[in-house]
Amino acid sequence: MPIQYINYNGTIVPEDMSILTADSRAFRYGDGLFETMLWRDGDVRFLDFHVERLQESMKMLHFEDYEKFDGFFIRQKIEELSRKNNMVGQTGRARFIVFRTGGGLYGPESNKPSFIIQLDRKPESLRDKKLGLIIDVYTEYKKAYNELSKIKSNNALIYVMAGLYRKKFAFDEVLILNQQGNLCEALASNIFVYYDKVLYTPALTEGCINGVMRRVIMDIAQSEGIEVVEAEIKPEILKVADEIFCTNAVEGVQWVMGYKQKRYFNKISRIFQEKLRNWTYEVEE
Repeated sequence: MPIQYINYNGTIVPEDMSILTADSRAFRYGDGLFETMLWRDGDVRFLDFHVERLQESMKMLHFEDYEKFDGFFIRQKIEELSRKNNMVGQTGRARFIVFRTGGGLYGPESNKPSFIIQLDRKPESLRDKKLGLIIDVYTEYKKAYNELSKIKSNNALIYVMAGLYRKKFAFDEVLILNQQGNLCEALASNIFVYYDKVLYTPALTEGCINGVMRRVIMDIAQSEGIEVVEAEIKPEILKVADEIFCTNAVEGVQWVMGYKQKRYFNKISRIFQEKLRNWTYEVEE
């Protein structure tokens, strides 16, 4: 296997190089956040949305210098990494991790950001268009929600536990509930439920991640005249829904084929898959 490289604070180093110490705030407290992005055709898809979310999240967490992580900076660093990893012209998954520099206990000694960029070849999709996802609802632990819940934080225990459940029972995806027992999100995706000609998705106040692809899909729905309602959604809707699909920045739209004995259609999700293929936003002059 050829050596893969990462970018650590502006320096390209082998990915197996030790870069964190036992005092690292990323290791000790999960004191940071990340963006997962699709690198395609020499650019990050929907880069402006990722930058907006990243900077807003850093600002919420009181990081300094968050403005330097703009579109030019992120695109340039990932492009540099694509050349180093012999991925020019290939599609990849970029992960941009930001964590607080310096030591300290719960009270940080510094609010300066450090960063790590990883770029890997995009793995094969879980399922193709003919075979949708088989899912279940994860119920052992529930996700608490507050204003920080929408951030893609490095604090990820609920997702780790849900991931263990998914692996143990060999599901393609599992749905996570919030502290009230309502649908929140999937393990690595936002969720949409199509029922009685209305598209529902958990509201941000329900604790779900403020997903970039969630935002894009809502825009596409508006352009197609499909009503979208951000709501409090009980898991019982899974038994009667017409369609369910999951969305994230790397995989786009993945339709759900089955939950327990229930089977779903994929008419609406197929529309989104096709529209997403060439969906762009006009750049204002």
